[in-house]
Amino acid sequence: MRIDDLLSRGKQFISLEFFPPKEKDAWPAFFYEAGRLSVLKPLFVSVTYGAGGSTQANTLELVTRFSRDLGQNPMAHLTCVGASEESLRSFMDALKAAGVDNVLALRGDPPQNQPDFTLEGQAFQHGSDLAGFIRQAYPDLCIGVAGYPEKHPQAESLDADIDFLKLKIEKGGNFVITQLFFDNDHYFRFVERCRARGIDAPVIPGVLPILNLASIKRILSMCGATLPPDYLARLEAANASGGAEAVRAEGVAYARAQCRDLLERGAPGVHLYTLNKAQACLDIAGDLKLG
Repeated sequence: MRIDDLLSRGKQFISLEFFPPKEKDAWPAFFYEAGRLSVLKPLFVSVTYGAGGSTQANTLELVTRFSRDLGQNPMAHLTCVGASEESLRSFMDALKAAGVDNVLALRGDPPQNQPDFTLEGQAFQHGSDLAGFIRQAYPDLCIGVAGYPEKHPQAESLDADIDFLKLKIEKGGNFVITQLFFDNDHYFRFVERCRARGIDAPVIPGVLPILNLASIKRILSMCGATLPPDYLARLEAANASGGAEAVRAEGVAYARAQCRDLLERGAPGVHLYTLNKAQACLDIAGDLKLG
C-alpha cells in the first residue's frame, strides 16, 4: 500500500528500517529479528540499498519477503549515482512485479570499486533526478526522499539544502524521511523552515539508538549529524564504568525519551533505524502511545 495514503489518515505511527545482511547464512537470524518486531505493527518497513547498487538483489528479495512472509508494507531504497537508466528500470520493474508500492529515492554514494568515479556526465547526479525519473516512468508508485535536519555534509548551507529538498518534492517526492539527529529541536526547526519554503509534504523523523560508542562516532563522521555534548558525556561515562552494555542501556533510554518527545510535540510518527536489532527497538517503542 502507498505510504502517502497511510500518512493521510493522520494517525501517529512507528516505521522501521533494516539493512540486508552481507551473507546469506545470516538471513534466518535476520528474519527472526524482523519477525519479532511485527508486534510493533509498523506503518511500513524500509530496506537499504548498498553504494552503487551493491545489495540490489538482496534489497529486492527482502522487500518481497517482508510483504509475502511477514505481512509488512515494504519500501525499497534506491540509489542512482553510477546507475544507468536500464539498471534503474530493471529494479523498478522487479519492484512492481513483486507488488511493492513504495521506493525511497536517494542519490547514494559513489561506487566503491571505482576510485576515479565522477558525477560529470552522469545521467543521474542527484536524488531529485531519480525522483523525477520514477515519477515520470512509474507514476503509480509512492516516492520518499531524504531530508537533513542539520544539512547534508556537502551542502553549502541548510537553506541551500532545503532548496534541494523542495526540488525533490517538486520532481515527485511524496514524503520526507530525515537523517538521524539527537536534538529534537533540530527536527522541529527543520520542519518549520521546510514549511516556510513551501514544502508541505510529511516529514518523518529518523531516530537511531546508539548501541555502540565507536560505531556512532564513525556514523557521525559520515552523515554530518551532531551529538549534544551532555549526551556524549553520558555515553563516555557509561562506557568507562560499564562498557558496551552500559552504553547500550544509555542509548536505548535516550532514544525512548527522544521518540516520546517527538510524538508529544506533534511529529507524524517515528522512523527507527533498527540496526537489525529487535530487542533494542522493542525496548524503545514498546510503550509509545501511537494511533
